[in-house]
Amino acid sequence: MYLRGALGIPYPVRWKSSAPPATTPWPKPALAARSIERLPYAKARTGIFVQEEPDWPNAYTSNPFVRRNLARLCPPPVLESIEPDLEGFGQRVSTDIWSLGRECEDNPPYLKQTNAWGRRVDEIVTCPAWRAQKAIAAQEGLVAIAYERNQAEYSRIYQAVKLFMYGPASGLYCCPLAMTDGAAQTLQAHQVDLPEAWAHLTSRDPAQFWTSGQWMTEKRGGSDVAHGTETLAVPTDQPGLFHLHGYKWFSSATDADMTLALARIVDGQGQSVAGNKGISMFFVKVRDAQGRLNGIEVCKLKNKLGTRQLPTAELLLDGTVAELVSSPGRGIPSIASMLTITRLHNILNSVSYPRRMITLARDYAMKRTAFGQPIAQKVLHAQTLARMEVEIRGCECLMLDIARMIGLDDVHHISDQDSLILRIMTPVAKLYTAKQSVALNSEGLECFGGQGYIEDTGLPGMLRDSQVLPIWEGTSNVMSLDVIRALIKTNGEALQAFEARVSAVAGLASKSNLGTIQESAEAIRKSARAILHFATERPDQLEKASRDLSVSLAHTYIATLLTEHALSEFASESDVVTLRHWLQRDLSPVSTKFSQGVYEDDVKSYQSLVFDGYNPNELFLKA
Repeated sequence: MYLRGALGIPYPVRWKSSAPPATTPWPKPALAARSIERLPYAKARTGIFVQEEPDWPNAYTSNPFVRRNLARLCPPPVLESIEPDLEGFGQRVSTDIWSLGRECEDNPPYLKQTNAWGRRVDEIVTCPAWRAQKAIAAQEGLVAIAYERNQAEYSRIYQAVKLFMYGPASGLYCCPLAMTDGAAQTLQAHQVDLPEAWAHLTSRDPAQFWTSGQWMTEKRGGSDVAHGTETLAVPTDQPGLFHLHGYKWFSSATDADMTLALARIVDGQGQSVAGNKGISMFFVKVRDAQGRLNGIEVCKLKNKLGTRQLPTAELLLDGTVAELVSSPGRGIPSIASMLTITRLHNILNSVSYPRRMITLARDYAMKRTAFGQPIAQKVLHAQTLARMEVEIRGCECLMLDIARMIGLDDVHHISDQDSLILRIMTPVAKLYTAKQSVALNSEGLECFGGQGYIEDTGLPGMLRDSQVLPIWEGTSNVMSLDVIRALIKTNGEALQAFEARVSAVAGLASKSNLGTIQESAEAIRKSARAILHFATERPDQLEKASRDLSVSLAHTYIATLLTEHALSEFASESDVVTLRHWLQRDLSPVSTKFSQGVYEDDVKSYQSLVFDGYNPNELFLKA
């Protein structure tokens, strides 16, 4: 309005009646049309400036830190055999697979319970992009690689790097692959005679490839399986076959072809054994030969914070035909191998999402100008990105080492020391990387300013999806208690193996000419000893300290891995800088807090704080 007056353009006549007289023309502009077109906000124009969007380059070649670690971990012939595939897949992930993943985000699954005539069909409708991801997963061998074993013990680390690149672009198809990999590992570990299922789970043929679900969680929750499993398995007249009756509360990848499920076998009187010893594991085909659901009703799809691309449902099992695959009453021990693999997948995705976020933020920092220069030139922004980079590199080191040890275990070449470290560090790595994933993705959104909050960019979904990672396969508290359980069950040997590994690397580092590596030698040795001293001298405080102990194990072990890498011929100057920055943190917060008396409070002290003013719990607190 003000622009018209300034340019001498008359304002339109404001008619008093609802319609102007037919003979009165609209005023003509005083300036020529050509002049009006040059104005930046004339007509439908929105200004001159358009922010250049960040690019996601090849997911493999743009990550030199992982490449250098692979060169250290894999013999040259192995690296030469896998690197062309990793480079090619890295490019595919950043282009067509990423586009398919966005389509999965834009077209989430929905439940069609009846057809037009009222017949119950319980069809979970997924988009074409979701189904295309299944074909890609088969062709790329994202499950098969680990079981073909063409690279022997290095097959698992090869698979891990591909999955690591795939996760953020997969449209959450990484989730069914985690459970499929876990199912394959379980069948192999327990020598289950299901050749058809095994062939489908490990196939590279899209027409033959199966995915698997994992139906464990019921209405009482997923962590306390021993007391939460109410599903019953009724024997049939065919040996080994049962009918399952129960309600599975949180069943992810519900469109899978098969699943492994837990249930309690009932005897002739309809009775079942309570607790752990009453639970067995079963193999279930989701559909019969005619494509009909196998005694399964899909009650509803879950409305989740994130992972909306993934169909997750509540299921009623009413006579579902199932085959017993564990020994009766040995269901929980049978899922141990599955949990190791699914937790590895959780770690891979926890690290992959912020790695992608940081890669995009790095590129954006070169393209976004503020206050006269690219924000990459601003010291505070560069510091923020550097801190994120150090954290993600530490997590990448931990991720690759877990995959290395699982690969050795796959071919029965794992040492006693690595076996004990794997037992304790798997829950530690799951806890630590998942918590860091949420924090780093949140920090990453800030690097884009307001655009980080806009769904069209695809960035907010990465934060929403990452929030599942500290929850799935056990919350942080559950993982912390699992670490304590590992210490107790191994009679402290797991922690001793941890200390021995750290001390061995510290011994090598102490001979280095580089000051940072020499400092690391003393720091990791001191931290490991402090952790060992606390855990052995104060077992009464282990539960209260379990989260801090887990973080201390993560900080110290990652420092050890970064030191080991910095000592190698493959390390760069930036790898030594990464180690220097990592050492600036408290490697053993559990020891620091212990010295401060943090763990002297008992449960009632915590309750009095949390439930202050919460009247319904007064009696509970006084009890």
